[in-house]
Amino acid sequence: MRAFVFPGQGAQTIGMGQALAANYPVAKAVFDEVDDALGQDLSGLIWEGDIETLTLTANAQPALMATSLAALLALQAEGMALDTASFVAGHSLGEYSALAAAGAISIADTARLLRIRGTAMQEAVPVGVGAMAAILGMDFAAVTALAEAAAQGDVCQAANDNDPGQVVVSGHRAAVERALDLAKEAGAKRAVLLPVSAPFHCALMEPAAERMALALAEVDIAAPALPLVSNVLASAVSDPAMIRSLLVEQVTGAVRWRESMMYLASEGVTEVWEIGAGKSLSGMIRRIDRALTCQAIGSPENIAKALTPKT
Repeated sequence: MRAFVFPGQGAQTIGMGQALAANYPVAKAVFDEVDDALGQDLSGLIWEGDIETLTLTANAQPALMATSLAALLALQAEGMALDTASFVAGHSLGEYSALAAAGAISIADTARLLRIRGTAMQEAVPVGVGAMAAILGMDFAAVTALAEAAAQGDVCQAANDNDPGQVVVSGHRAAVERALDLAKEAGAKRAVLLPVSAPFHCALMEPAAERMALALAEVDIAAPALPLVSNVLASAVSDPAMIRSLLVEQVTGAVRWRESMMYLASEGVTEVWEIGAGKSLSGMIRRIDRALTCQAIGSPENIAKALTPKT
């Protein structure tokens, strides 16, 4: 059994998806549709711009979605139907890519939602007030307790449960820095601030959640063709009303990626295809469950390799 998963912010690179667009008309059409929806030459930025501008949250989020959908449609053009998978899932913004892939939200609406989401998340907290940090070598329960101890009246939360030894904390900068000190005292292998522009997936994002609730209320959401494994629940959902609610909750809630992949394994999934830019999710998944085989699908070469019969 297979699942298609979609990467989140941090996977962006200049040139991503360009070879797909050059080789597959359906992939080029995705980038054109996103450009039209946003009224911006986003594809030009992705392929020929500078990484600092691409990394701005309002650009990175729709750009990564466009690259993921281009890769998926190129894969389908080669005969790999969506229903060869049993589930979709995505890491943070990747959840929107997963929903677009499964036909729950149109590509144009997804692009516009991600532009709003990226802008709202950036504007929710003044630059410098918040921070995020990765703590390696400690599990989610330990980091959750550590974050609570570091808060001291500020916001400090375990925000991303990425794999058994990688947890991200998010909140007020001073509290996150206290969490780093506590993690080092507790014997973490590594504890480092992340180069992000805002403290995602914590209570400081409440203004962004409110803006997303308004934006999502205006968008048609259908039942996805494949169940979505939700970041918030770490289990499968298909009901459009529940999906709408969870996308709002996701802005301030933790990304339960480790548990989501364990859920897929418990449902019988044995192979996971990472659709879009990079292969960071594949690395996490291997650390979560060595029995899950992973393939990254982000280029024509990846597609050819994935579809070559194993001998």
